[in-house]
Amino acid sequence: MIRSKWISALAWLILLPFTAWAVLRVIGWTPMWQWIPLVAFTPYVSAASVIPLLLALGLRRWTAAIVAVATSATLATAVLPRYFADGGPPAGDQRLRVLAANLAVGAGDTASLMNLVRTLHPDVLTLQELTPDAAARLKEAGLRRLLPYGVDRSGNGPWGSGIYSRYPLSERPLIELGRFRQARAVLKHPGGQEIEVVSVHPCAPRYDYKVPCWDSGLRALPRAGGELRVLAGDFNATLDHRLVRDLLDSGYRDAADVTGQGLTPTWPQQGWEPAPGVTIDHVLADSRMAVSAYSVHPLPGTDHRPIFAELGLPRSANR
Repeated sequence: MIRSKWISALAWLILLPFTAWAVLRVIGWTPMWQWIPLVAFTPYVSAASVIPLLLALGLRRWTAAIVAVATSATLATAVLPRYFADGGPPAGDQRLRVLAANLAVGAGDTASLMNLVRTLHPDVLTLQELTPDAAARLKEAGLRRLLPYGVDRSGNGPWGSGIYSRYPLSERPLIELGRFRQARAVLKHPGGQEIEVVSVHPCAPRYDYKVPCWDSGLRALPRAGGELRVLAGDFNATLDHRLVRDLLDSGYRDAADVTGQGLTPTWPQQGWEPAPGVTIDHVLADSRMAVSAYSVHPLPGTDHRPIFAELGLPRSANR
């Protein structure tokens, strides 16, 4: 009898952390600031949740097994859709090609980034952690010849950002919280559409005092609706964070998720951190846009992998 109780206790001891994780992921509650970076690893926890399930079944602890099934199913429901491509709205003939890259305080390799620009032919490039020196190097390397229109909100540190475009840009008021500058501009597409583009980069929630800045930076991003919008860059958040899901609920779609690549890590690049890769860089496009292509690319000198998406513009921007 005592041995049986100890076995049952062991089964529940292993299971309950997974169940608590699933519950917190669903309700979006943050019991402590450390949960914010931890929840980014939900895909790994989802895969590991079969361990307590198999243990409960092997030990014939049927109540625990039922809870384990519910736990695994809840986590799988949150994670697995990212592995499958979705449908989308019909697109007109016009396209918008978007490239986003975090330069790690300007350290991203200029030549490699220019090669990406020449190879992928983006119509708009959003940069995060853009320093004045990095902006000058890119200009010298010919970026402004390929993407002649720009909004430069660079800074000496991780706070700067920028937007460079093949088409005319009209700058909008900067989103600046905790010194982090999220550049905004309206792009005038030759097809006649106007699209607001935001270079996204809120604070990283690595410490408790940075959480308010991270929270405010994400909440300040414009919700979908009205004119077309694209949010592209380093969100410091995954689809498992409530604030990103709130953006999606407003009417955006994540390009990686739509194309079945939502589990492809963008940070850290191999060799930067002894941590499993997570997907914190995103292109969020208005749900009226089709997503026809998405890819992730290496960039020496930075801990992030640039992301690229090709979007199809709707025939009409009116809902």
